[in-house]
Amino acid sequence: MQKVRVGIIGAGRIGKIHVDNLLRLPQVEVAAVSDLFAGPELEAWAAARGIASVTKDSSAIIANPDIDAIFICSSTDTHVPLIQQAAAAGKHIFCEKPVSMDIKQTMEATQAVEEAGVKLQIGFNRRFDHNFKRIAEHVQGGTIGSTHIVKITSRDPNPPHKDYIRVSGGMFMDMMIHDFDMARFVSGSEITEVYAQGAVLIDPAFSEYGDVDTAVVSLKFANGAIGVIDNSRQAVYGYDQRVEVFGSKGSVSVTNDYPNTAEISTAEAVYRDKPLHFFLERYQAAYEEETRMFIDCIVYDKPVPVSGNDALGAERAALAAKLSLQLQRPVKTDEAVQLAEQHLHFA
Repeated sequence: MQKVRVGIIGAGRIGKIHVDNLLRLPQVEVAAVSDLFAGPELEAWAAARGIASVTKDSSAIIANPDIDAIFICSSTDTHVPLIQQAAAAGKHIFCEKPVSMDIKQTMEATQAVEEAGVKLQIGFNRRFDHNFKRIAEHVQGGTIGSTHIVKITSRDPNPPHKDYIRVSGGMFMDMMIHDFDMARFVSGSEITEVYAQGAVLIDPAFSEYGDVDTAVVSLKFANGAIGVIDNSRQAVYGYDQRVEVFGSKGSVSVTNDYPNTAEISTAEAVYRDKPLHFFLERYQAAYEEETRMFIDCIVYDKPVPVSGNDALGAERAALAAKLSLQLQRPVKTDEAVQLAEQHLHFA
C-alpha cells in the first residue's frame, strides 16, 4: 500500500504529539517537520523518529510535491495563510483549533479548501473521546428521546502562564471553544444564542488582558434545547471533564477518567485517586483516534468527521460569548460578526 506522506508545521508540544501518533500508523510516513525555532535539538528529536527533513521554512514543506497532507500545529495567527497555501498546493489539511480569531478569516480558509477540493479536519479531539462519543451515539440513536438540557463542565488543574494568557485569545476562544464544539456534537444541533457571565477569581493576570478565569455560559439550541457550560482555569483536585444530556426519555452522562477504579473505605473516610491530571493524559487515546480517522479519510476518500463548518460553529459561539460578557446581555450567534464590527475592539 502506498503510504500517505505527511508534513508537520509547528513542532511544539501538540505538533510532537501528532508526530508520535502518526508514526504508529503503518500507512503513514512523516516526511518533514518545520518550526520557526528549528535547531539541533529538534533535528535530533526528528532523527530519532526517522524523519529526514527538518526546516524553518514551512513553504518548503507545502511546496514539496511528494507530501500528501499537512498538519498545521503552529500558532493560531498562522493557520489561515497556511491553510490557503496548502489548499492551493493540493494538500489535505489537519489544523489545530481554532482556525483563527476572526470568523471572516476562517470563512476565507474554508472557502479556499472547498475550491481546491482538498480535505480539512479541525483538531477538536474531544469528539473522539471514548466517553463523549457514547453520549453522542445515545442522543443520536434516540435512547433519551428529544434533547432538553445539555450540561458541560470543563476545568483545568492549573492556570496558564501569564505569557500564554496574553496571546491566548481569551477563555471563550481558547478554552471554552472545545465545549462549544462539544455542545454542538452531543446535542446534534446548532447553538443559536449564548449568555455569558465571567469573573477573575484565581489570578489577577487575567484581568490585565481583559480576560476571565471563571465563566458560566447558558445556551439555546436550534432544536429548542437549552444548555449550560461552566469553565474554571483552576480545579485543585485535577482535570474536571463532565457532560450530561437530559431528554424526554431519560439522560446520559459521563464523569471524569481516573488512573484506576479503586475506592478505599476506612473508618476515617472513603476516597479514591484524583482524576487524570491534564489533557495529555485524559485525551491521549482521543488524539490517536482523530489522527487515525483523518488518515483513513484520505486513504478511502471519505468526508472528515470534523469540518471547517464545525470550526465556524464553535468560533461563532465563542465570539458571541465574548460579546455577551462585554455587553451584559444574551447574544445570538448569527449577529456576532456584525456586533463585533460595531465594537471594533472585538474585530
